[in-house]
Amino acid sequence: MIVFQNMAAAVYLAAGIAAVLGLALPAPKILRGARLGLGLGALLQAAAFATLHRLDAAPSLTDLRQVVAVMSWLGVVFTLALLVRWRLPGFVPPLAFVAFLAAFGATLSPGAGVATGNAGAELGVEASGSLPHAHVLLASAGLAALGLAGLAGLFFLIEHRALKRRRAVTRRIALPSLEALDRVNRLALVLGFPLLTLGLLTGSLWLEARAGRLWSGSLHETWTAFAWIIYLGLVGLRFVGHQGARQAAASAVAGFAFLVFAVVGSGLVS
Repeated sequence: MIVFQNMAAAVYLAAGIAAVLGLALPAPKILRGARLGLGLGALLQAAAFATLHRLDAAPSLTDLRQVVAVMSWLGVVFTLALLVRWRLPGFVPPLAFVAFLAAFGATLSPGAGVATGNAGAELGVEASGSLPHAHVLLASAGLAALGLAGLAGLFFLIEHRALKRRRAVTRRIALPSLEALDRVNRLALVLGFPLLTLGLLTGSLWLEARAGRLWSGSLHETWTAFAWIIYLGLVGLRFVGHQGARQAAASAVAGFAFLVFAVVGSGLVS
């Protein structure tokens, strides 16, 4: 498992460097190689997860390092799927570098561990069985998709600002059109919010099965619940309130920043 994670980390790092060079030169062939590297890294990381159970002391899937690794891997998988439909070369460098850090971090010795979306680590709740695995996979998938929505929103704001000032900066970094970025934002939000909701529900069911209650009132759970409420409002504004594309982009960036703190940051400080 560690060998595959290290190999994936090396490939991700090479893909990120190649993507930066491909955008800076610009060199389409290098960019294609970077995309292939991103796909190879995802395959190697999938092999690492598949062999996780073979370790003598297999780390829990709810360990924070494993959660981040799964989330980044799913983000790469989602991005590769989006690249089939849209040209998104600017997405490759940040995804590759984040995936590199996550894969490399997963090989380090585990710490205290933070369970995502519940107080499992704090309460000593067991992390065996299907519920914790379903919880981590669903919540991680939701985080990955909402992270892509935030990335699309960030690029939208950058390109919108450049176009407003009549600059050609966006051509040098090969950002897609504003329409394409808005579609990615919308699609990622449609995919990510239900997955996050299912992740929270399975986390509550896991807690109820092991501790006899659906809610522990921990700092981590409270912040995550607030993040879910915020995203509920963002979904309503986007699809019911007909929020503008620029406002939706800014909301996606701010919403994901809050979500990252709610899921990871609050768990670290609690």
